Amino acid sequence: MCGIAGGSWTSQAEPLDEAVLQRMTQAIIHRGPDDSGTRFSTSDGTTATTGSDQISDGLRVTPTGHRAGGAALGFRRLAIIDLSGGHQPMSNEDGSAWIAFNGEVYNYRELKPQLESLGHRFRTASDTECIVHAYEQWGRDCVTRLRGMFAFAIWDDRQRTLFLARDRMGQKPLVYRLHQGRLTFASELKSLLQVPGAPRDVDPFAVADFVTLQYVPHPRTMLRGYSKLPPAHWAEFNAATGDLSIRRYWEAPFQRPPSQEPASQHPTYELTSSVDRSESADGTNSGAVDWKSRLRTTLEEAVGIRMRCDVPFGAFLSGGVDSTIITGLMQRQSAQKIRTFSIGFSEKKFDERSYAREAAATLGTDHHEFVVDPSAVEMLPKLVWHYDEPFADSSAIPTMYLSQLTRQHVTVALTGDGGDELFAGYDRYLAVDLASRIDRLPGLLRAALTSPAWQRLPASVQQKSRLRQIKRFLAALGQSPERRYANWISIFDDARRPGLFSRDFAHSLATGQSSPTPYDPASFILDAYGRCSERDVVQRTTCVDVETYLPCDILTKVDIASMAFSLECRSPFMDHHVVELAARMPRNLKLRGRRGKRILIETFADLLPASIQTRRKMGFGVPLDHWFRTSLRGLLTDTLLDRKSLSRGYFEPASVRRLVEEHTSSRWDHSARLWLLLVFELWHQRFVDGSSA
Repeated sequence: MCGIAGGSWTSQAEPLDEAVLQRMTQAIIHRGPDDSGTRFSTSDGTTATTGSDQISDGLRVTPTGHRAGGAALGFRRLAIIDLSGGHQPMSNEDGSAWIAFNGEVYNYRELKPQLESLGHRFRTASDTECIVHAYEQWGRDCVTRLRGMFAFAIWDDRQRTLFLARDRMGQKPLVYRLHQGRLTFASELKSLLQVPGAPRDVDPFAVADFVTLQYVPHPRTMLRGYSKLPPAHWAEFNAATGDLSIRRYWEAPFQRPPSQEPASQHPTYELTSSVDRSESADGTNSGAVDWKSRLRTTLEEAVGIRMRCDVPFGAFLSGGVDSTIITGLMQRQSAQKIRTFSIGFSEKKFDERSYAREAAATLGTDHHEFVVDPSAVEMLPKLVWHYDEPFADSSAIPTMYLSQLTRQHVTVALTGDGGDELFAGYDRYLAVDLASRIDRLPGLLRAALTSPAWQRLPASVQQKSRLRQIKRFLAALGQSPERRYANWISIFDDARRPGLFSRDFAHSLATGQSSPTPYDPASFILDAYGRCSERDVVQRTTCVDVETYLPCDILTKVDIASMAFSLECRSPFMDHHVVELAARMPRNLKLRGRRGKRILIETFADLLPASIQTRRKMGFGVPLDHWFRTSLRGLLTDTLLDRKSLSRGYFEPASVRRLVEEHTSSRWDHSARLWLLLVFELWHQRFVDGSSA
C-alpha cells in the first residue's frame, strides 16, 4: 500500500522537475511513510533514478539518445510484502519499463512462476515486480491477470507511453490532469495541487453532483480540469503525440441471466447450466445448495489470499453479518488468534460493541475494543484535509477513529465492505421491491397510493421516523423506478435542489453545457441504470450501487480514512471472483421476504451467533442531529452563516438560513444536509481560499 505521483509530457510541453515531484510525493507521505523513490526519463536523452536499490542509492544519470517526450514517476511506500526488496519505482530486466504501484496484487505467488516459465527474471519477492513483467508480456491486457486492488503507472521507454490502470472495483484511487501536452497523475488530488500554476477553479457541475449524492462521482473532481480514472479502466498517454486513450476492461455480469453466462476461466468458480434450471422460488433445492457451496469456496479463498503479508494483520469487527463472516473465515485459516478491532460510543444507538464482543467470543479472536467520544471539531480538519474533495458521508468520522486506533496494533486490517451491495443487505432494497410491486397494481389502486393527500399527514421531525419514511415512499411512487431510487438516495433531491441553488449558480448549470436541457445531477445514477440491464429491478439497483455508491462513497471513505493513518484495509468481498459470483446469483437467494443477505446468513450460519443472524442493520454513524443542536451549534452557525460563506454564490442565503433555523429549533432534522454544507464550506476555505493544499 503506497502513494504514487508523476507525469508524462511531449517534447514541446513543460516537464516535471525533481523538486516538484518531491513536493507531490511529500503531500501523500501518510500513504507511505517507510520509503520513497523517483524515476525520470527525459526527452533530452537522460534518465535518473533515486531511492531504488535496482540502480543505486543515489542519483545516476545515463545518456539514452534523444527520444520523444519524457516521464517522471514518484513513490511513497508502506511496506507490506518483501519488506527489504520492494523499493519503487521498479523496472523489468532491461529497464525498458518502470512502474510506480499503489495497492496489493494477491495472486502474485501464482503469477510469478507463470512469468518465469515465459522467460522473465525476478530480482525481488514483491507483487510489484509481477505487474511490470506482466505488462512486458501481455501489454495492456496485463490488468485482466491481476487479482487485487491497485492503481499504477508504467512508463514504457520503448513506446514512449505512460500506462495507467485502476482496479476493477475502484478500491485504490487515481486522479490526473491533462493540460497542454502534459499528463500529471497521483493517488490524491492534493498531490496534483503541488504543481506550480495548478488551478483551483470549482466545477459547478461537481457541486450539483455533490449536494445530490454527498460525493463527487467519477470521472469528475470538485476542481475543473482534474479527473478521476474510473474503476476497471486503463488510460494510456502517448508522449510523442500528447493523445490520451481511456478504456474499460471489466464489468460485473449483472446484465446477463445466469443461463447465458459463459463458463468461467477458473474451474473452481464454473457455473453449470443445471444450477440455473434447478433454482426454485424458495431457494431450498439442490441449485441453492450448489450456489452456497460455490460462495463458501470462493469467499474462503478470497480471505485466504488477503492474509498474505509480512506485517501484523487483523480485522475490523463490528458485529454485523459481513465483518463477522470475514473474521470467522480468517480465524478458521489461522493457527493463531486473529486480532479484531471495534469501536464503541457512549450513545447507545450508535454503539455495536455488544455484538462485536459476542462475535469475538464465538470465533475465539484476540479482541480489542475502543470507546471514544467522537468529536467532529477535532476530526473535521483532518477529514477535510485527507479527503481532498468535500465528502459528506458522516460515517467517515468513526472510520477515521477506528483506523487510527487499529493502526496502533497492526498494519493490515480485513473488512466486510461490499456485502450489502452484492447481497442486497440495505433496507432500501426492500423499498425498491415493494415499489416495483405497486407499479404493477391496477391504475385506481396505484392512484390512491400516490395521492398528494398522504403528504398532509403530520409526521415527526425525525428524518428516519416511520411515518416520515412512509410519506417519502408514497411521494415517489409516481416516478419511474430509476428516478425514484435516485431521489431516495439523494441528500438534496429533485424537489429540494432548486431552492438551494442561487439564481446565478442555477443559470451557470443551465448554460455551461452543450445540451439545451438543464443539467441533471441524478444522471450518474440514471446512466448506471442504463448499463445495468438485468430485468429485475432489485438486481438492477444492486448493480447500480456496485457501479456508483460502492466505489465513490464506501470504498473511498475506507481508503482515505485508513491511509490517513498508514493502515492498509483489504476487502475480501471486493475480490472480483466474489463479485462475479454474486452478480450471477438469482435475486431470491439474496432478498427473500423482508430480509436481505439470505444466502450469506445461511451459507455461513456456523460462524454467526444467532443474535447476529437476526439483528437489524445498524449504520456506522454519529449523532449529527444532536450535535448540531448542542456542541456543534456554534461551529455550524459561525461557518454557514458567515458573510463570506453566504456570498460565495453557490447557494441561496435565505435557504441556508432556513435549514439552520429549522434544525436548531428542532422543527426538522436537516442534519445530513447541514453536514454536507458544512463540509463543503470548510473544504472551500482549505483548498480554494487557502494558498496551498
